[in-house]
Amino acid sequence: KLEIASYDPFKLPLFLYILSNKKRPSASGLEFIGPLVSSVEETPYPISTVIKGEIPSWITGSFLRNGPGRFEFGESKFNHWFDGMALMHRFHIKDGQVTYSSCFLRSDSYVQNAEKNRIVVSEFGTLATPDPCKNIFAWFFSRFQIPSKHQLEVTIRSEWTKYIAINAATAHPHYDRDGATYNLGNSYGRNGFFYHILRVPPGDGKNDVADLSGAEILCSIPASDPRKPSYYHSFVMSENYIVFIEQPIKLDPLKFMLYRVAGKSFHKVMSWNPELETIFHVADRHTGQLIKTKYYSSAMFTLHQINAYEDNGYLIMDMCCGDDGTVIGDFTMENLQASGEELDKFFNSLCTNLPRRYVLPLDVKEDEPNDHNLINLPYTTATAVKTVTGVFLSHEDLYNDDLLQYGGLEFPQINYTYYNARPYRYFYACGFGHVFGDSLLKMDLEGKKLKVWRHAGLFPSEPVFVPAPDAKDEDDGVVMSVVITPREKKSSFLLVLDAKTFTELGRAEVPVDIPYGTHGLFNEMS
Repeated sequence: KLEIASYDPFKLPLFLYILSNKKRPSASGLEFIGPLVSSVEETPYPISTVIKGEIPSWITGSFLRNGPGRFEFGESKFNHWFDGMALMHRFHIKDGQVTYSSCFLRSDSYVQNAEKNRIVVSEFGTLATPDPCKNIFAWFFSRFQIPSKHQLEVTIRSEWTKYIAINAATAHPHYDRDGATYNLGNSYGRNGFFYHILRVPPGDGKNDVADLSGAEILCSIPASDPRKPSYYHSFVMSENYIVFIEQPIKLDPLKFMLYRVAGKSFHKVMSWNPELETIFHVADRHTGQLIKTKYYSSAMFTLHQINAYEDNGYLIMDMCCGDDGTVIGDFTMENLQASGEELDKFFNSLCTNLPRRYVLPLDVKEDEPNDHNLINLPYTTATAVKTVTGVFLSHEDLYNDDLLQYGGLEFPQINYTYYNARPYRYFYACGFGHVFGDSLLKMDLEGKKLKVWRHAGLFPSEPVFVPAPDAKDEDDGVVMSVVITPREKKSSFLLVLDAKTFTELGRAEVPVDIPYGTHGLFNEMS
């Protein structure tokens, strides 16, 4: 169905608009996934798993994951999936064997709710009483530490606001070759709303505690509308540049401050504005200097970037995008626990997220004529057209139509250690033929060819690539994912795929229930 009402002929030719609004086939008879969003107990002490197949002996470390794991306190229930209390998971792998443990993050919200045995702290989609002094952006970084008794605990809290004047940092930092960490934060004051690019110098390597004492604001970017800043989830980084994507999902700070009076929970203060542009703010990663050129595109929505690199004066940015930013507020517990026609209706209303490539010319001369394509790279169909107000970007689709039968994709991952901010060939993701990911995908950008792991009734988590110690090729290594099912209790497992062939090497079966989660990483040190 083409939404002609939002079509703007001055921004995008009609045939390109139609192509950019591709959707997966409509679904019917979707499987009930209520058990995947049900509360579970934590497993603080490591338990053994049952190995099927073979876990490569060279894998040594911990596969760490997080996601919501508790959705009620007493008779009070959370309304939105994002509100569930964070549950941390650890699969410790050594000599082909795997143990599992988990624990709830003892955040302020968790402690206060547990003490009262009811929800007293407002979250993203749940209005609570009394109103707490909590900022929607006030998040913190946590690290895993395994004490001598081997009980999994989250013991370290490092708050950015102690060191620099910002309100937040994303859950998706980037790292350079020297070990410095980059992130994105924000601030709001009398001068309006600002987005801040942050840099934390490399640590001393002596411990795993987050040391933010050397954190600095590298660059500050004023919001295009100081009264309504944009929602963001991540950012782009190449070898020499950082890009903040200001998308038309807007937050209303006034509504936020008055949400209790208005009777609205946090996700009600966000709005999708498809009539607005998406703006790409580009800063030099070394100096913090903003490029004066305004890069912009038609309205689009993105949560996760795939990779970015520079080539012959161009910045190539690959990311997962959608054409409807209302999706964030849709993941209510009511929708996720629906069944039958109601579940089908909810799924079919969601936008299809697909991989796209945008290309930015880095040196745009003032005497360049308007209305012609500035991109001169043989391997992309993306365009950048100089206009009176800046450079208008049109994307290239990084997929063939066969991806649509798997529902598009999200949660992209690459061989980050060796190929982040560099030309690359492969990425891995979840396919979304259901509300939650129901397949694992490997995309080969040479020909946009897919390899797929998919089994009925199984819902895999975000794939994480781990390079082999003797790797010669980009895809020499394994892909890990936690697989769960609503069909049978206590039947979760850690899946290990050969990244090159995308076939199963082995799995570690866990006799516990694991809810559907969000992100993970592999830590060789733990």
